[in-house]
Amino acid sequence: MSIQLQAEGLAKTFNRRTIFSGISLSLREGESLAVTGRNGSGKSTLLKIISGVLSPSRGRCFLKIDDREVPAASSYTHLGFVSPYLQLYDEFSGIENLELFTRIRGHQVPRPFIEALLERVNLAQRSRDQVRTYSSGMKQRLKYAFALLHNPQLLLLDEPTSNLDSEGMATVYQIMEEQVTRGILIIATNDAEDLKRTDRVLDLNSLAAEKGAATP
Repeated sequence: MSIQLQAEGLAKTFNRRTIFSGISLSLREGESLAVTGRNGSGKSTLLKIISGVLSPSRGRCFLKIDDREVPAASSYTHLGFVSPYLQLYDEFSGIENLELFTRIRGHQVPRPFIEALLERVNLAQRSRDQVRTYSSGMKQRLKYAFALLHNPQLLLLDEPTSNLDSEGMATVYQIMEEQVTRGILIIATNDAEDLKRTDRVLDLNSLAAEKGAATP
């Protein structure tokens, strides 16, 4: 099964201010992209548009599976998203969060697979503790488990190593490498080490200068 991401003339405005415009790109299985730019340039906004969380002001973005366009309403089944601003249920344990998520999305995920994911992100020993007791780095690791539950073909990472220690960063870099072997990887970051991990870089600062787009 092959996957392709296509973006055509994407633009986003807030309160009549253009954040970015004229973004077109095409990515296929085995390719990776880093989106960079100063704060306010629209890195997170672009990833939200690609994920379907936000709608563009102009242009369109869509996925193709085996050269057939995926309906927007079901594109989420093909992607995973990790971001510092995604919320978890603090009153539930780590494993309860994951099991609830699978039920909400209608996935059938065996308990052993969930436990293996928690082991993968170094949370196995704390999987039954309430998330409210987790550090910010542990919560970030749990978000990776969420994103990988359904083996997504498109993985979006906003500030991929945020709040992580060296062990957590090593795990994330391994996840990024593995993603490229089976699908598409897109990250949003200004971290120099993160930027080394992708094939291509989209600099929103340069884009704004070329297009004459204003950034806040």
